[in-house]
Amino acid sequence: MDSAEFHAAVYHVVRQIPNQRVTSYGHVAKLIGMPSYSRHVGQALKFLSPDVAPPVPWQRVISSAGTISSRGPGTDGAQRQRDVLEAEGVEVQVGRTGEFRVDFGTWGWFPDPGTVDIGLAPPEDGADDA
Repeated sequence: MDSAEFHAAVYHVVRQIPNQRVTSYGHVAKLIGMPSYSRHVGQALKFLSPDVAPPVPWQRVISSAGTISSRGPGTDGAQRQRDVLEAEGVEVQVGRTGEFRVDFGTWGWFPDPGTVDIGLAPPEDGADDA
């Protein structure tokens, strides 16, 4: 899977996360068949254009610990993600160290790999159908 296909698959899967549900970067990676690429899923979402259509609900993807990932010192990305999730009706709590947390038991979306359309055409096997 090349970079463009990877990004397309990530966006296709993230678009299927239901309203008021969240999943992890790692689970998206598993769903697209690239289980060790959770950081790449985060990068794909980080550089998502706001003009992409249909929209990709990036806010529904959080860390495997159930926390909203920091965007670095001096940024408001985690707060913006919290605000968008809360506007959807997802409860976001503040942890002991100030991190934003979502309870996967209540809000999680974790379908089995192979049960979600990843938007890629099956590879051609080169066989002649004649």
